Amino acid sequence: MQVSRKLSIVLNFVINELLPPALRDSRWVMGVLFKLAFGERADIFLNFRERAPFMSELEYERCYRETAACNLIKGSDLNAACLERIPREVVGSRVVEVGCGRGLLAGRLAARRLEVTACDIITPEADARPPGVRFVTAPAERLPFADGSFDTAVCTHVLEHVRDLDGALVELRRVATRRLIIVVPRERPYRFGFNLHLSFFPYRYSVINAIGKRGSGRFDLRLEGGDWFYVEELV
Repeated sequence: MQVSRKLSIVLNFVINELLPPALRDSRWVMGVLFKLAFGERADIFLNFRERAPFMSELEYERCYRETAACNLIKGSDLNAACLERIPREVVGSRVVEVGCGRGLLAGRLAARRLEVTACDIITPEADARPPGVRFVTAPAERLPFADGSFDTAVCTHVLEHVRDLDGALVELRRVATRRLIIVVPRERPYRFGFNLHLSFFPYRYSVINAIGKRGSGRFDLRLEGGDWFYVEELV
């Protein structure tokens, strides 16, 4: 069963905030819930956070390929408020979306006559790609673009997944010249999760410490529809 991003935020609140930590971190309790939610792939979710730092790149990518059909969110990971705001925040005509997923946002940006490049470690099949978007297969930590190739870099619901958060942020700032737009979920760290997240941003200072402290210092950060919305001026 898939749910909207809005409903998933509510469900996450109930599980992460109201379920006692002793149960929330229990392998037995979460194992039962994962089995119901993910079936034979439950062990991937149960073991991911512990194993991820020691995985090879192929093993890491394989986890995402094997769980691609397990996404509990219908449509985009972006909530409606963020999806509406992002196009308004883009500056310039050259845009890169890092961690494009199925390409929904990239397609919307391309429809506004922007020059859009989208990348991810797993990109959509050719027949599922929105028109007007150039797709590149690459990780956020090693973007195959020259310095300053884009006016705006957009990265939504990605940084919580990457193993080298600082490295990904360096790359995002390297390839963009004017603005950086980031969306991350507001979520507490727990031993097990219904997602493949490795970094967590429960508070405003969590986002600032992880993302803003090495940036230009000129940023706007607020909750948008239940997720953190960060905009940094690069010039």
